[in-house]
Amino acid sequence: MKKITLKDIAANFGVSISTVSKAINDSHEISEDLKAKIQEFARENHYKPNQIALSLLKRSTKTIGVIVPNILNYFFTQVFYGIEKTANGRGYSIISCISDESYLKERQTMELLNSGTVDGLILSLSEETQGKGDIAHLQDFMDSQIPMVMFDRVSEKVNCDKVVVDDFEAGYNTTKHLLKTGCKQIAIISTIYNSSVGKLRVEGYKKALSENGIEYSERHVVNVGKDDDMQLLISLLVADEKIDAIIALDEITAVDTLNILKSKAIEVPDQISIVGFTNGRLSKYVSPALTMVSQHGKYIGELAANILIDRIEYDGEMPYTTKLVKTSLIERESTKRIMGFVGQ
Repeated sequence: MKKITLKDIAANFGVSISTVSKAINDSHEISEDLKAKIQEFARENHYKPNQIALSLLKRSTKTIGVIVPNILNYFFTQVFYGIEKTANGRGYSIISCISDESYLKERQTMELLNSGTVDGLILSLSEETQGKGDIAHLQDFMDSQIPMVMFDRVSEKVNCDKVVVDDFEAGYNTTKHLLKTGCKQIAIISTIYNSSVGKLRVEGYKKALSENGIEYSERHVVNVGKDDDMQLLISLLVADEKIDAIIALDEITAVDTLNILKSKAIEVPDQISIVGFTNGRLSKYVSPALTMVSQHGKYIGELAANILIDRIEYDGEMPYTTKLVKTSLIERESTKRIMGFVGQ
C-alpha cells in the first residue's frame, strides 16, 4: 500500500499542504471543525508524519545537496562552481555527489539525502534515469517536502523548479552556422544520446538541415556507447561519407574527434570543421583551438542555487518556475569563417 502524504490529504480536502500540516500539528490557526476532519482522515489512512521533514521546518541544516551525472564534464564542473559560490555567499554548505550516469546510484544518493541531511537538492538526471523513464525516486523526494531544483537534464513529469539550457536552439544555431560557412555534409558524434539534452540538440540539427533543403541521414548521427571504439566509428564515418563538418555533443568528444582526424592526416578546418559543446579549458589549448558552444554553466549554477535558497527561506507558497538559458557560439580555429556564403 502506498504511504499517504500531506499532499494526498491536501488534495482530498482541497486545501494547501501548509494547512494540512498545521491541522495535524494542532495549530490554533486552523478552525476546530476542519482540524478535526483532517486529523480523523489522517488516522483512518494511517498517515505517519515524516519526523525528519518536520524537524527541518523547525531547524535548518544550512546544507544543500548537489547531484551531477559526470564531474569530468567541464559543464557540470562550472555549474557546481556557480552553486557553491552562491550557496556559500548565502550561508549554506554543499554536499556534492556524483551519480556517474547510473540510475541506481542516483536513487540511492537521493534516499541518503532524504534522511534529513539537507535543506534542499539541486539535481541533473543521469543518462540511465532518462533512458529508463523511471522517476519514482524523484517523486518520493518531492513528497518529503524538501525543495528540489532540477537543471540541464530534467523530467517534465516532476513538478518542481527547473533551470534548462535551450538545447534545441543550440543544435539548430550550431548547424546553421556551419551551413553558412559552406559546409553541407554535417555529422554529429554523441556520447549522450539517451539524455534529453542530446536528443534536443539532434532535433535542432535536423530542423536546420531541413530549412536548408538538406536531407537528414541517420548515418550522419554516430552514437558512441561506453564500450564502443570511437576511433573506429569516426574512421568509418569519414571514410564512407563526404563529411565536411562534425558537431561533437561534449568537450572531451570534440577533442578526441580532433585528434582522430589529425591522426588520419585530415586537415581541420580545411577538410572537416569541428564544433564542440561546453567551452572548457581543453578546447582552448588544443591545436587548432576548437569552436565551442558555451552553455554558461557557472550562471546556471548561480541561478539554480538562488532559486532553491529562495524557496527554502520563503515562508509561504511559491509557484514553480522554469528558467531557459540561451547558449553562445565561441568561434575559434576549428571552423571556417563565413565569407560571403549565403544559406537558403
